[in-house]
Amino acid sequence: MTYDRLVCANCAAPVSEGRCPVCRASREQLQHQAGGIFAQLNPVALVALLIVLITVGALLHQIA
Repeated sequence: MTYDRLVCANCAAPVSEGRCPVCRASREQLQHQAGGIFAQLNPVALVALLIVLITVGALLHQIA
């Protein structure tokens, strides 16, 4: 789950908007934790990337 879908218990607003200090602190902490190379990609983009890599691998296998 990404932090843009989380709701703050303090102000009942989405954490991604950062309306209160609790939201801003939570948003900063979650952004710091999710610093991986594929962290910002959504699942559809990851599946598309996987399909492209499999296709390239199959093409390279046929050439060799």
